[in-house]
Amino acid sequence: MTASQPPTTAEELRGAGLRVTAARVALLETVRNGDHLDVEALTSGVRDRIGQISLQAVYEGLHALTTAGLVRRIEPPGSPALFEGRVGDNHHHIVCRSCGVVADVDCAVGEAPCLTASNDHGFAIDEAEIIYWGVCLDCSTAS
Repeated sequence: MTASQPPTTAEELRGAGLRVTAARVALLETVRNGDHLDVEALTSGVRDRIGQISLQAVYEGLHALTTAGLVRRIEPPGSPALFEGRVGDNHHHIVCRSCGVVADVDCAVGEAPCLTASNDHGFAIDEAEIIYWGVCLDCSTAS
């Protein structure tokens, strides 16, 4: 690997202290190629890549990838858990009340202003999850 090439999925897994398996590689690539996917969609995507995989193996893989910081889990109220490959920044999400589509929203101003709570109750805050709600363009023009 040269300095200009990004690390491979296998190298990222090793760098995070994870064992490289076909299932983990396929799962990480499926998350990164998707857009806020649920477990059902991820399982289908992994099966398309490597063949049969159990739902339990997908859940275990997602847990390992999330714990290692390679994948982010979001849980909009009323929706199943969704997974994304955009990690390490302080972005938020907007959810359509009609169709449920989810999109990323960059933090509004400066360096993570939403991390300054009016009262931190003694917590060392390192992340804020903000979800904006509305109706997407497709749904608003359809009605």
